[in-house]
Amino acid sequence: MAETSSKKIILKSSDNEDFEVDEIVALESQTIKHMIEDGCADNAIPLPNVTAKTLSKVIEYCKKHVDVAATKPADASTSTAAGVAGDDELKKWDEEFVKVDQTALFDLILAANYLDIKSLLELTCQSVADGIKNKTVEEVRKTFNITNDFTPEEEEAVRKENQWAFE
Repeated sequence: MAETSSKKIILKSSDNEDFEVDEIVALESQTIKHMIEDGCADNAIPLPNVTAKTLSKVIEYCKKHVDVAATKPADASTSTAAGVAGDDELKKWDEEFVKVDQTALFDLILAANYLDIKSLLELTCQSVADGIKNKTVEEVRKTFNITNDFTPEEEEAVRKENQWAFE
């Protein structure tokens, strides 16, 4: 196990910045895991869809989750109050992690999707969903800078057809 954690992987962002990370951290990404398994990780692994700024945040997320997983008991049935407290602490950390501007959040969503990091993708998408919960159509349009391309007559017709959605 110590052998795995000491092996380093170099990730190269789209803006040619190199990040040296422990292999166990890089393996949080299914995309990178498959590249390593396929022998594509001899040198730096290029990530053309992820900028250095976003990649550093993704690495921060993966490191935290690997560190927390390493401190959990191997047998889930023997979970203790400390384990539950660790889960609560991680949940709070995750909540703080996604408190970023909208552009950074969307960049994290794209990176999590490209790198196939399911937990990060779910966390970031949930953050977006929570941000638009209980908002009106107009508020959602404003949030995402969406222009209304319906004429007033078309919009009225849609509202009548889907009245249940506006109740």
